[in-house]
This record gives sequence, C-alpha cells and structure tokens, in this order.
Amino acid sequence: MILGILPVIVLIVLSFCIFFGLGFIVNMLLKTTWLPIYLYVIVIGVIIVFSWDSSVTVSANLLGYKWTDMVPLLCGLGGAIVGGYTIRQLRVKGYKMF
Repeated sequence: MILGILPVIVLIVLSFCIFFGLGFIVNMLLKTTWLPIYLYVIVIGVIIVFSWDSSVTVSANLLGYKWTDMVPLLCGLGGAIVGGYTIRQLRVKGYKMF
C-alpha cells in the first residue's frame, strides 16, 4: 500500500516545488505577479483538451481523472500561487530587485 502512494507523494512535492520555482523566476524577471498562474491554467487546459476522448460524454471524460491525477495538478497550481504571493510580499517589504 505504501509503495503505491509513495510516488504520488513525491509527485505532489515535486510539482509544488517546480512550479513555485518557475513562478518565482518568471515573476522576478518579468515583474508580473500573476502571469505564471495564467500560463499554468492555459497549459493544463491544453493538456486536458488534447487528452479528451470525443467518443464518450463530458461526464465520462471528467470522471476519467482520478485523485492521483488531480492532486499533483492542484499542488502545482498552489506552487505557482505561493510563488506569486512570495514575490508580492518581497516587493511590499522593499526588495527592489523583485
């Protein structure tokens, strides 16, 4: 049981850290606080559209995603949000390079 859930836990942590880092860097370079979140939603939307099976109904497509698919995606979104919030707080505190 634990060996089945261990890769999901690792994926959750990795997706959060990767998208936090990417969001932080993009925010620092482009000085746009919420752009990484919009880009993340667009990329995930494109992935969902291309994995869509047109031979079944909408509800069957949406129910085809399990919690092991959704939780890492939501944690990646959370990482992008926390990265934007972190940059925003650093700017408020007076760090001019951000």
